[in-house]
Amino acid sequence: QVQLVESGGGLVQAGGSLRLSCAASGSIFSFNVMGWYRQAPGKERELVAIITSDGRTTYVDSVKGRFTISRDNAKNTVYLQMNSLKPEDTAVYYCQLKNLGVASYWGQGTQVTVSS
Repeated sequence: QVQLVESGGGLVQAGGSLRLSCAASGSIFSFNVMGWYRQAPGKERELVAIITSDGRTTYVDSVKGRFTISRDNAKNTVYLQMNSLKPEDTAVYYCQLKNLGVASYWGQGTQVTVSS
């Protein structure tokens, strides 16, 4: 089993910044993928950004140039630096860890609200 604990959400004005953190513990494979997804009210959960344990990243087009995903493998922690936030970034942000070929795990979610 894997446990994920997220932190860093909150309320920010448009144009502001937030940094999300997600610490993983438990049975974590050496090669894994960690990432952030978000779900706005009435919408499907969507991928925001993912990063492999060897540092390869993928972003959804709408956040490219504004968000940066990074990780500290020694701490089993993934971060999402969010800059130039827009009201449309408002959502519950979920952390995910994939032990490839075995299972995926989710955090409890953290609310990000961007006011206009």
